[in-house]
Amino acid sequence: MTALLQAETPTAVASEDDFLALIDSHFPREHGHVVLGRGDDCAILTMPDALCLSTDLFLEDVHFRRGYFTPAEIGHKALAVNVSDIAAMGGDPLGFSLGLMVPPGLPREFWDALFTGMAAHAAAHGLALTGGDLSRAPLLGFSVTIWGRPFPGRPLLRRGPVQPGDRLVVLGPSGQLGLARQGLRLLEAHDREALADWPACTAAHLMPEPQVAAGRTLAAVQGVHGCMDLSDGLARDLPRLLTFGQAPGLVPGARLELDASMLHPELLAACAAAGLDPVAEAFLGGEDYALLAAVDPAAMPALRHAAAALPAALLDLGEVTAAPGVMLNNTPMTGQGFDHFSKR
Repeated sequence: MTALLQAETPTAVASEDDFLALIDSHFPREHGHVVLGRGDDCAILTMPDALCLSTDLFLEDVHFRRGYFTPAEIGHKALAVNVSDIAAMGGDPLGFSLGLMVPPGLPREFWDALFTGMAAHAAAHGLALTGGDLSRAPLLGFSVTIWGRPFPGRPLLRRGPVQPGDRLVVLGPSGQLGLARQGLRLLEAHDREALADWPACTAAHLMPEPQVAAGRTLAAVQGVHGCMDLSDGLARDLPRLLTFGQAPGLVPGARLELDASMLHPELLAACAAAGLDPVAEAFLGGEDYALLAAVDPAAMPALRHAAAALPAALLDLGEVTAAPGVMLNNTPMTGQGFDHFSKR
């Protein structure tokens, strides 16, 4: 009986060296991009001519809750949201550095599962973990710096400047707009019991999949004037796309058409059950992690042809207009989407 109780008792990570050994058990040190891997003061990398680099924070009770995320889902999402930034540039992910905030009391089993989820996502995209740092902290958190390179013969995409007349398209899983927003709402209300009734909504929030192949496709099409990932929702991210690189006083607007036929059936059902407008919810969104792009109309046939080979849907939402402001289904839109500081 004593042996059984000991086996069921969670084991702690005893020291920093113990923590690093656990990380080493999940992430290989060898990679074609890495000359010298983890363990020295710095990693030594072979660098491409051009590099895209991004850093994101992923913090407990801001971006996720341990109450309804499994450790593996936390690990997956902490990395996936960063891979999505490389996808938005049309880039090929290469490696990442990991900063860990470690609260007391989390057992080795928790960390083992978390690194399993993160390492599986890293392996799926050929990412090397080159190093980082860890520290005791009052909450669980991650700081991930990720970098990538252009795919051969293709440029890195930028957010703009977009041009009046450009088509505004979303490239990602079919019906993705608004799904994660509903998943968050349902998980907050019902914890993991929501998974049984709302699998697509909850999966969109818990396990997003960055659209690297879609970004690569966009980078291969001449006439893509701007691209970004929808991390904060169409309502907040579209104005960012419209304003990027524009001269003062010359900021364009957008005219969008979005109806229920473009949305996921589960989102429609979730909104109907809660008395919510599904189109408004899809527009507000948040954590959709599809790609929003502005495309020269002459390039749309080539993009449609290329997108047909992807496991993703191409959604033509409307056009960039010379007049400022965003119109959705002929109605001026003022919704702002998710913001860390306004708590929306």
